[in-house]
Amino acid sequence: MEVQYAFLGLLTREPNYGYELKKLYDRYFAGDKPILAGQVYATLARLARDAKVEQVDDRESSGGPSRTRYALTTTGEHALREWLTTPEVPALALQEDLYFKTILSLLVTGDASGYLKAQRATHQQRMRELTTRKQNAALAEKLLLDSAIFHIEADLRWIQVTSSRLDQLKEEL
Repeated sequence: MEVQYAFLGLLTREPNYGYELKKLYDRYFAGDKPILAGQVYATLARLARDAKVEQVDDRESSGGPSRTRYALTTTGEHALREWLTTPEVPALALQEDLYFKTILSLLVTGDASGYLKAQRATHQQRMRELTTRKQNAALAEKLLLDSAIFHIEADLRWIQVTSSRLDQLKEEL
């Protein structure tokens, strides 16, 4: 997901500060990878440069330093709505690491079964972790975890099919 659209979407509710946007992003979208503060402000700077957000200075009632809030512009709202209505093309991932390592294992050592067995175990462990985590998750997080689990399931199916074809693949290489 492109972070810029997450921020544009979050700003449809109300203008907000960079730090608050980071917290909301981490809550809704980060999963296991919180966004870095530097990425937040770099993204907001690009959005401001492209006139998709505007900066609004606020003076705290305590007389403290000025803080910058960001507000969605009409240009930003239009870009967000266009992005939201454009279907995503499924990624074909034709240069997947699993594939690369399988082929290279065959070319280098003559056998990829050990790699595929270890990879299967790693995938299964990760699936168990995500399934456990899903039990106590809020619905939004469950949907994110389901997506990750389904991707792991697809990888496991690929590993199974590839393992059954290793002898033929070795002959072709």
